[in-house]
Amino acid sequence: MSELTFEQMLEESLKTIHAGEVVEGTVIDVKADEIILNIGYKSDGILTKYEYTSDSSCDLRTAVKVGDKMEVKVLKVNDGEGQVLLTYKRLAADRGNKRIEDAFNNKEVLKATVTQVLEGGLSVVVDEVRIFIPASLVSDTYEKDLSKYAGQEIEFVISEYNPKRRRYIGDRKQLVSAKKSELQKELFEKIKEGDVVEGTVKNVTDFGAFIDLGGVDGLLHISEMSWGRVEHPKKVFKVGDKLNVLIKEINGNKVALSLKFDDANPWKDATSKYAVGNVVTGKVARMTDFGAFIELETGVDALLHVSQISKERVEKPADVLKVGDEVTAKVVDFNEADKKISLSVKAMFAPEPSEKDDADVVSVDIDAAIAADAE
Repeated sequence: MSELTFEQMLEESLKTIHAGEVVEGTVIDVKADEIILNIGYKSDGILTKYEYTSDSSCDLRTAVKVGDKMEVKVLKVNDGEGQVLLTYKRLAADRGNKRIEDAFNNKEVLKATVTQVLEGGLSVVVDEVRIFIPASLVSDTYEKDLSKYAGQEIEFVISEYNPKRRRYIGDRKQLVSAKKSELQKELFEKIKEGDVVEGTVKNVTDFGAFIDLGGVDGLLHISEMSWGRVEHPKKVFKVGDKLNVLIKEINGNKVALSLKFDDANPWKDATSKYAVGNVVTGKVARMTDFGAFIELETGVDALLHVSQISKERVEKPADVLKVGDEVTAKVVDFNEADKKISLSVKAMFAPEPSEKDDADVVSVDIDAAIAADAE
């Protein structure tokens, strides 16, 4: 019986492998475009960059090092040159597919970094499996621009799992909604009408601003932004501004807010400051055909009717006044309940007995005038 040569004994000591088999190898060399592994076979295994990762920017020489242990899958036992072709990416994808399947069945919350912002949604990768999150499932509110999510780590669940079509759909919306509901419940248990809380401006519209109170959006109406007149909310606030707001009313899950704090109410001392007969000074804030509104202080406007602008007859207020002009006049009517003040320059020069007559005439005109201005 002939003895086996050293080469024959070595070959018999080496394992046999088959395409599709998962083997463990040790990295013995790393090049720019391939990794060479000792897999315990007569030939070394070749793992190309393409079969290692889908990331074209990956540098193999920094991703792995000599001596690293790796599990790989055999693609071909002999590539025609006696080499064994391996794949790490496909093995990871197979395992990733199982990972996604389990997450789908168990409704598990997954976490991944957004790798791409697409026109219709976001793309993330979990264990080499690409998952698409449609724009409609990114948040509980419509977001036109998704670019802020680029590179951001987000949580989601798998809402659709179809490996045959390689269709894996993620859903972040339901997590956002659930979290918001939880925060809303906690917040409504803590707050009450009259509280002052901190919030962040979330959105600004023509009629007001929506303030995020920490899970609940409250509406700060334009009429509650200041004791004074606000021309447009966007001239006062911008998204991201932080401010302390007063909870004016809670109605179900709707919260009405205000910045009109009582201690800053300009009408608090108005009874004495603007009593009938007092002489006051203010600036023309706005003009109408029937008169001029004079701002005596922030939040306190008074009407100077066209008939009371001068001793002489004035056809139109704009003939003698313009916005910004300073005016000194006498208070001829004060209505605390309706917060209406009537002024008269004419009364500064008129005899005392006639002032009451002027005031009566002006107060009748004012009700109609202010109503017309409000329209």
